Amino acid sequence: MSVSASSTDFTAWIGRTEEAQDHLSRNLIKRIAATFGEDIPTDGDALPPLWAWCFFQEPLAESLLGTDGHPARGGFLPPADNRNRMWAGGRIEFFEPLRVGADAHRLSTITHIEEKHGRTGALLFVTVRHDYSQDGRLAIREEQDIVYREPNPPKQSSGEAVPGGDWSETVVPTSTLLFRYSAVTFNGHRIHYDYPYVTGTEGYSGLVVHGPMIATLSLRAFCRANPEARLRRFAYRGVRPLIAPQPFSVGGRLLEPGKAQLWAGNDAGIAQSAEVDFD
Repeated sequence: MSVSASSTDFTAWIGRTEEAQDHLSRNLIKRIAATFGEDIPTDGDALPPLWAWCFFQEPLAESLLGTDGHPARGGFLPPADNRNRMWAGGRIEFFEPLRVGADAHRLSTITHIEEKHGRTGALLFVTVRHDYSQDGRLAIREEQDIVYREPNPPKQSSGEAVPGGDWSETVVPTSTLLFRYSAVTFNGHRIHYDYPYVTGTEGYSGLVVHGPMIATLSLRAFCRANPEARLRRFAYRGVRPLIAPQPFSVGGRLLEPGKAQLWAGNDAGIAQSAEVDFD
């Protein structure tokens, strides 16, 4: 018998922790670099921004996954049956870079759970703090926002046009790119590669581009346009999904010294917005 989110007391999940160890191996680094068309970092180099999302993934057997391809709910994360899961956004602080070719540690803690009711029905918001460390030193602190929403027709446009900026790059999200990013992140979520499922069950018009991949490409475009910048904070928020293979742009503009506004979107408007603080 399934348990509905509205009838569940989530207090027991607040403060729950999960630890993961990983080696920032050259083998996986090569695959990430190939996915993004990047040069391959060597041992001792700084791990490029947000590539840490490709590590620390627990390789669960298929029997431990839900019908959507995600790990079954009710383990580390609270149960929210009959709802669709989305990576909604997050906030990241950069203290020092993780280094390629060395071991690293991630401590994850559930810090907040809240249910809200909006125009599309009930929404369950879960915030998880991830502390990434290496050699006993905190390198990155992340707050990840996850939302579980009741099945409803996905939002097609944001109503907010993509503005002109100081830099812009075009991305063509092919099915191969989506598959490869799912592979390097060991992400089984079927909305990114299973066309009959994503269109027939979850109601999207096509394969959905990964929110964290959009954020990674958006921050990469900022770093390319501002190569001397030292990242301090990055905050991003999903506005609506991007659907493959429709091209989209990642761009931004400098707001003031040490602060920039970033976005990703296409003719249907902004899909993800972000801000960067830097030195």
